[in-house]
Formats: sequence, structure tokens, C-alpha cells
Amino acid sequence: MQVEELISPLKEGKAALLFWAPWHEDSVSLKESIFPALASSSSSGIQFRTVEAEAHPVVCKEYTVTVVPTFVFVGETGQVTERVEGNVEVAQVTQAVQRLINSVGAPTSRVTTKTAEESLNGRLERLVQSSSVMLFMKGTPTDPRCGFSRQAVALLSDAKIPFGSFDILSDEDVRQGLKKFSDWPTYPQLYANGELVGGLDILKELVEDDTQSLAEQLGVAPGPTLEERLGKIVQRNRIMLFMKGVPSAPRCGFSRQIVEMLDNEGVSYDAFNILEDEEVRQGLKKFSDWPTYPQLYVGGELVGGLDICNEMVESGEFADLLKQE
Repeated sequence: MQVEELISPLKEGKAALLFWAPWHEDSVSLKESIFPALASSSSSGIQFRTVEAEAHPVVCKEYTVTVVPTFVFVGETGQVTERVEGNVEVAQVTQAVQRLINSVGAPTSRVTTKTAEESLNGRLERLVQSSSVMLFMKGTPTDPRCGFSRQAVALLSDAKIPFGSFDILSDEDVRQGLKKFSDWPTYPQLYANGELVGGLDILKELVEDDTQSLAEQLGVAPGPTLEERLGKIVQRNRIMLFMKGVPSAPRCGFSRQIVEMLDNEGVSYDAFNILEDEEVRQGLKKFSDWPTYPQLYVGGELVGGLDICNEMVESGEFADLLKQE
């Protein structure tokens, strides 16, 4: 299936939309490889469209998009049914596409109970292996819908364990089928490397074990420390802006001004929306020893905030700094 660029809001029909920006490398990679692959393997009853966010602000406003990349999933009548924003995991997007496909309607041909069960088991097998660590929970990591799920998310996050998740409230077949598949009657359920670990009580016992880290017990590599993560983000582009909002939709006047300064110089730069990640928002203040936002980095080194940039513009140093290689 061919993926086309969307230039105006959809009127009707189910669709998966990817909002991207040419200056954001990860979003470009999603646009050029992952999204077309999803489109080619999915139902022809769903439209797959990309949207260059800064070129189509009307479409961004219609779907309330403030960060790239963002995937928006649209129902038959044009309502937004789900979205995946920011640091996107392919597993999340694949699952969201699958939920959209499943909502198209039941197949017209009759299917035996055995065949249906085999099909569900195959889907569950793919889901539990879609990420090294998979949490089947009520809600999402950013919006847990029960206390047990919230605790499980917190334990994994505190241990810096990268994980995928599946909202069992969004799919009754998975919710009921996984209980039998795993022989585990409650949620949340945690899988590691395709194998059931258990529920919240088991996870708590693993965390309390002082002899091994949680990552070692799960058999997975731990995620980067905050300092390692920040060091990687500030190097993501030679010119890196940490701001409130995104260049196409700044969320404060200071961020808007510095975006205008960069755009006036005609340079390529990347941006990170600190409103979308509280860990980065607080951690970068200490990392850079700079208490406010926006913050501009060039070549991995802090330049400063808006006042510093204004002073450099007035002295003529700003353009020289940005265009140095």
C-alpha cells in the first residue's frame, strides 16, 4: 500500500497518520522505513498518511499535535481513537495499528473455534515477543488505569528498564486470551524475552533481591542512566534546542523567540520538547548547570538561554557559531 502525504484533515475513514519533520532524524526514519512497512503489511481498509508537521499547521491543530514524531489513529467517523507521541517504540505503533485493524469489523466468513483460538494464540505470541520486556497492563505507562499497573510502571522505570506495553482494556480478546495463554489470572502481567515473569508481587520480590539487579534477573540490558541519556540527546544534532513545545508550535514566548532566531539564520537544528519528559526537564538543569529553558547546545556544548543568544546576535557571534563546522 502506498503511503501518501496528507495536506488537510480527513473527512472520513479509518487512518493511521504519522506527523514528522525533516530536521528530526528519528521521525524521518519512521516515515521512510517503519511506516511504509506497516502500511504494506496491514489491511487495505485503513489509510496510511504522513504529515510534515511544520508545513501543515492546520492539520496539526486539527489533531492536537505538538511534538514529532506523533502517530495519530483515526476512527471511521473521524474521531481520534489513540495516539503515540515522542520517543516512539515500534511495538507501541504496531499494536495500535493492529487495534485499528481489528475495529474494522469481523470477517464475513465463518471461522471455527479452534481456528480462532489458534489465530489469537499466534497474535499473543507475537505480542509477548514484541519487546524484550513487555508489560500487559490496564492503561498506558503515561496513564495507568489501576494502582497495580501504576506500581509496575514505577518499578520498571525506577530500575531504568526499557519496556513495551499493551493496554488490555483496549482489546477484550487479548485481555481474556492472555489469562489462558499465560495461565495467570490477573493483571498486570510482565514478560521478559517472551517468557512470563509474573504479576506485581513477583516483580516486587525481584526488585527487593539485593543480590542481582532487576535487569540481570530479567535477562535484559538495563537502560542508560539519566546522564548517559542526556549526553546522547545533546549530541543528537550539532545544533540542539531544548524548549517548551516544538518549533512549529512553541509553548512559551522565550522558546518562540529562540526558534525565530534559529530560523532566521537558516540553519538545520533539532529540538526536544521538555514538556513531554519530566526526567529530562529536571535532569538537564543539573547536567548543564543552567536553571531555565530554553537551552541551546551547539556541538554538544551549552551555549545558554535566550539572553545569551540575544547578546550573541547583537555582537554578530551567533551566526558565526551556528555556521562553524
